[in-house]
Amino acid sequence: MIIITDVNILLSALIRDSTTREIIVKSGQDFCFPEISFHKIRKYKELILTKSGISESEFLIILNTLFRFIRLIPTEELTAYWNEAKRIMGHIDPEDVPFIAAALSQEHSIIWSDDKHFAKQDKVIILKTKDIVTLYHHED
Repeated sequence: MIIITDVNILLSALIRDSTTREIIVKSGQDFCFPEISFHKIRKYKELILTKSGISESEFLIILNTLFRFIRLIPTEELTAYWNEAKRIMGHIDPEDVPFIAAALSQEHSIIWSDDKHFAKQDKVIILKTKDIVTLYHHED
């Protein structure tokens, strides 16, 4: 199974040394993130630094560590799925179209997100953090 991580999941892993971060780093799952959405992490960098109390260099270390376990899906790979993803999610939340496109581009994939609006579509399976935690602890 391939797990497409939503921005909020990554923000959570960056802000706190939490279960979310542990699952990404230690579970051995195949995590992915759409390259086209990487700018959102940079957009929230100041918020992450403030909430976490870490320095910019610590932020970069944690970010680099996380992305050793999360594969970026090149934007070119999403192109063939973009229109379908836009049809599925564009009217709900246009900012989440890349995540739907990423899920459609990867066989046997789900999206890891706690955002409620993903539940308004039925083409891609969405797992919340509590579901991922259950899955992770079940595999131990």
